[in-house]
Amino acid sequence: MKSYFTTFNLAARLALMGLMAGLLGACANFSSSLPAAPAAAATPDYNYIVGPGDTLNISVWRNPELSMSVPVRPDGKVTMPLVDELVAQGKTSTEIAREVEQVLGKLVRDPVVTVIITSFVGPYSEQIRVVGEAATPQALPYKQNMTLLDVMIAVGGLTDFADGNGASITRASEGDKRYSVRIKDLIKRGDISANVEMKPGDVLIIPQGWF
Repeated sequence: MKSYFTTFNLAARLALMGLMAGLLGACANFSSSLPAAPAAAATPDYNYIVGPGDTLNISVWRNPELSMSVPVRPDGKVTMPLVDELVAQGKTSTEIAREVEQVLGKLVRDPVVTVIITSFVGPYSEQIRVVGEAATPQALPYKQNMTLLDVMIAVGGLTDFADGNGASITRASEGDKRYSVRIKDLIKRGDISANVEMKPGDVLIIPQGWF
């Protein structure tokens, strides 16, 4: 009887090991089937787009009573003296300044407006989202020339259960095309060749490892 159970336990262990190896092989094959993310991806003519949660410092030359710092509301609009509602979301600071000038021009002679963004969140379509086995998964505002290393520093690195080299980027700007990235090689082994540039709207997916 003891010999039977010993044989059964051994067979069960071998079957489990085979299953785990199969799963690991499938994960590895899925990751390796994706093309590697290109090292360079930044857009040279990129301009920051305003989104809800940003703060704008609106200055009207020679009219200090009209100048103030205003938040972009969740509906993407801002309010200031003589401007009840103005859509700011999805526009650059220069575009917002010209629109404020148009509105104020009906009441103020030759207004000159400057808009400076003082806190950055950006629209959802531009944010870098990190999901899965990051220490602190979150959405980050995109910055020109932002790299995978910058993103991993911002989210605190990998968890102990992460399959860093099985991670991937889903690139919205390219029709949700997926690329493989080697985060473990980058931050655990210092392989700088694994560092790649990010694009606005990228989603970084870090799966859980099986060991």
